[in-house]
Amino acid sequence: MNNLDDLYREIILDHYRSPRNRGELESPSARVEGFNPLCGDEIVIYLRVEDGVISDVKMTGHGCSISQASSSMMSTAIKGKTLEQAHRVIDRFKEMMTLKERSLDEAEEPSEPDLRSLGELAALAGVVKFPVRIKCATLSWNTLAQALDEVESAP
Repeated sequence: MNNLDDLYREIILDHYRSPRNRGELESPSARVEGFNPLCGDEIVIYLRVEDGVISDVKMTGHGCSISQASSSMMSTAIKGKTLEQAHRVIDRFKEMMTLKERSLDEAEEPSEPDLRSLGELAALAGVVKFPVRIKCATLSWNTLAQALDEVESAP
């Protein structure tokens, strides 16, 4: 398991050091700001949706390595997805963030196939060992959910 932890750590550091989809979009379909008052992490998500598909996503902001890596990973996971698919990715990610908690209640470990289905996002599974950092990892995902709601409620 140590090699897997090392791999996950490298994936997180790579996304933190070289974040994907950084910047702003002109005339986005949605622009939503997210803020974690507990630690000061901030994110602004710019979303462009065309014909029900997320054609582009950009982010700005600052924060800890977990929040920044998570936002980078989120952006690559949802780009090119339909709104419905993006909602499913959000749900699966948030489910992963609560797996450890549920597993303790059910006295079982999270299953590998569940994590494998998340691809690169599974690198963030270790965050659940540090409950105070879960808000860092989910900030961009909660902000994305707000952006999707904004797009879906637009006339």
